[in-house]
Amino acid sequence: MTLVTMDRITFESLSAERLGWACMEPTFQQIRAKSPEVKNEAISHLGRGQKALCMFRILYGHSSNSAEEYYGWICYLLDQPGHWEGVLEGLQFFGDSALIQLLEESKGIFAARNRRVGRGWGEAAIPDLNTDSELQTAVSGLYTRYQQITAGSLRIIAEYIRANPEQFVVFSDPTA
Repeated sequence: MTLVTMDRITFESLSAERLGWACMEPTFQQIRAKSPEVKNEAISHLGRGQKALCMFRILYGHSSNSAEEYYGWICYLLDQPGHWEGVLEGLQFFGDSALIQLLEESKGIFAARNRRVGRGWGEAAIPDLNTDSELQTAVSGLYTRYQQITAGSLRIIAEYIRANPEQFVVFSDPTA
């Protein structure tokens, strides 16, 4: 289990978004641009809360900037063995039923589209949104809801981290 070293003042003052990122940054430095085997090995050494946070951050970090990224990343996660399940397990760990429901709804809509056009998850791509107005409309609506829900997700996760700091950080100040 890799814990982040941080002073208590920083820990308490970070925004919900930044706290989760700070707790995962050492792990992401280890796995960034590495093989799936290296990534899986690093993630396997995380504690349960860290793994849940890691999987959320993988989703959030790649899908929160645009509707196109949301669509592309959801399809990617569904195409990679174990990734989708890992994200959902992480969200269950934090009790984030609203985001789980939205992701499952997104999966259903995207799967129906794939069946309609005869494609698999690995063939779904961001340019699909330029040629399928029905898909573009659906993704736009899902992404708007995703932005609203993940604001709450970040708060839920930060509250968990602050209530259970020993799972994520080692305080550098002696009074912590």
